[in-house]
Amino acid sequence: MKIIVRVDNDIDDDIVILCKEKNSFVKSIEEYANSLNIIKIPFYKREQEYYVDLNEIIFFETDINNISAHTINEVYNIKYKLYELENILPNNFIRVSKSSIVNINNIYSIKRNITSSSIIEFNNTYKKIYVSRFYYKNLKERLGKKNEKI
Repeated sequence: MKIIVRVDNDIDDDIVILCKEKNSFVKSIEEYANSLNIIKIPFYKREQEYYVDLNEIIFFETDINNISAHTINEVYNIKYKLYELENILPNNFIRVSKSSIVNINNIYSIKRNITSSSIIEFNNTYKKIYVSRFYYKNLKERLGKKNEKI
């Protein structure tokens, strides 16, 4: 296998990998690129714009009017829709309900409830969020993969 780097000024800050198949090596390159957090999302609070490290975000949630990004101590607004965030966020973010996406690196515990939504608790904060039964299995699988890499 050989690696060719070609600079194209018509591409907007994207990394394009052309390969014959998506094998484990290509997947590891993709995961590494995603882990660099080169994605810069503008966050808003009052009249000010912030660029917060994505590792600090514990979850995104939507309500009727807007999307909020939560850190341990702060809440910011963003101008993306959840489905747009799903496409641009690194692999450590995962959808857990119709109204939320979590950063699996900040999950402390999951209180399982068989008859309704389970509750996710995060490191170093009182904040909690629900994971719906529909998304629970996918979350557990992703957490399992995370533990395998350790």
